[in-house]
Amino acid sequence: MGHYTELGRLGMAARQLRDVAETMDKQGDAAGAAEFYEQAGDLFAGEEQHAEATKCRLKVAALAADAGRYSAAAALFEDAARAAVDSPLLKYGAKGHLLNAGVCLLAGGDPVAIGAGLDRFDAVDPSLPGSREGALLRTLASAADCRDVDAFTTALAEFDAMTRLDAWKTGLLLRAKKGIEGGGAAAGGAGGGEEDLT
Repeated sequence: MGHYTELGRLGMAARQLRDVAETMDKQGDAAGAAEFYEQAGDLFAGEEQHAEATKCRLKVAALAADAGRYSAAAALFEDAARAAVDSPLLKYGAKGHLLNAGVCLLAGGDPVAIGAGLDRFDAVDPSLPGSREGALLRTLASAADCRDVDAFTTALAEFDAMTRLDAWKTGLLLRAKKGIEGGGAAAGGAGGGEEDLT
């Protein structure tokens, strides 16, 4: 890795860092994996390989959320959405990144952060408020604020019937639901989405 950087082969060094991160992630060392993904993302960005840099940063964001660092994860997803909106080829992915950011904020359980985040998201992608993702986030935020578990689960079931939620989102939304039921933010692992949200 150091050899590649000395030779100016930053792309090869970045790929090697990413491979190390993937191995660490598979072995359960999330903190180490996040560090190597972050370094790889920085090198990819330095080499103008923005798609690869974004993939690495999204992995860092997902690992941060799994570790309970919801604000940091949401900020990374929001940054990815901001970059996607500016690209004609990537702009349709911005809503997905903003949905991930919103899910992170919901898992954190802070109503002020959720409201402020949703307002920022609408500014990042003006098409978000009229989208299914935007409607879901607003409904979930309102349900969380009112501590209405039934409205929360109904909104998720309706969205999931049209667009299947992946295991990562499901795990974080379970944390949010438990936070609503328990009167505060839920802690613990993402859970892999094995429990039912309904």
